[in-house]
Amino acid sequence: MQIKNCVKCGKMFQWMSGDVICDACKKKEEDDFKKVKQYIEDNPSANMNTISKDCEVKVAKLQQWVREERLVFAKGGAVELFCENCGASIQTGRFCDKCKNEMASGLTSAFAKPTPLQPERKKPTSGHAAMQFLKK
Repeated sequence: MQIKNCVKCGKMFQWMSGDVICDACKKKEEDDFKKVKQYIEDNPSANMNTISKDCEVKVAKLQQWVREERLVFAKGGAVELFCENCGASIQTGRFCDKCKNEMASGLTSAFAKPTPLQPERKKPTSGHAAMQFLKK
């Protein structure tokens, strides 16, 4: 356990892992998230700037929650998101399902255990090519 300063308020706290944010700031951030989520449910046609202004949350924080797939926007709403790989329309995150699956299968095959090579078996030799003795 370490003592660190909160990156938001500067207060010292005991940090174990994760973001360097004190419990009070974590609670405020979670309350902000709940407020934004409720606002989006009540106003599905609101865009990012409107949500940011009305909920008093930075656009960057909204974008972070979208990338983390915590926020999902309705299809056809004012907020349009696109897959960073192929450009397909998505509702949350950074990639469409097709691209996610392709990336996952690529990672799976990259980390698959290689099949061990079988040593070549030497064919037994017949006749005079076997063991030879020197004459004295």
